[in-house]
Amino acid sequence: MNRAVALRRWLAVWASYLQAGDVLTLGVALGVCVLSALTLWQGGHPDKAIIRAGGRVFAEVDLNAPRVVEVPGPIGTTRIEVQPGRARVAADPGPRQYCVRQGWLSSAGAVAICAPNEVSLSLSGRTADYDSLNY
Repeated sequence: MNRAVALRRWLAVWASYLQAGDVLTLGVALGVCVLSALTLWQGGHPDKAIIRAGGRVFAEVDLNAPRVVEVPGPIGTTRIEVQPGRARVAADPGPRQYCVRQGWLSSAGAVAICAPNEVSLSLSGRTADYDSLNY
């Protein structure tokens, strides 16, 4: 209870320093941040799935029809499932299953990497999602 009272007092002190223009500026800045996040960080619709094995392109699959692709790797076979507009790694022999846990990839620029088996799945399209590499 004492922390809540202390927090209210601290907020009251800070609120006394703010002017109407300060509140307006903070509101506009918050609005710009929200709008830019909503518009800039939306990946486009993917056109195809690019499957790599051992660093080389194994297959480029169109995302219009459902299919399953079996990709051989050094420790076994990775199974990639494709549905209209999305793809996922359905099964992988790797020990931690990180690429399987990624789930369905549905935006351009999304990637699932099965490092132990040297297999990766990426979706490409006209516009890619922003990530730390593009930033």
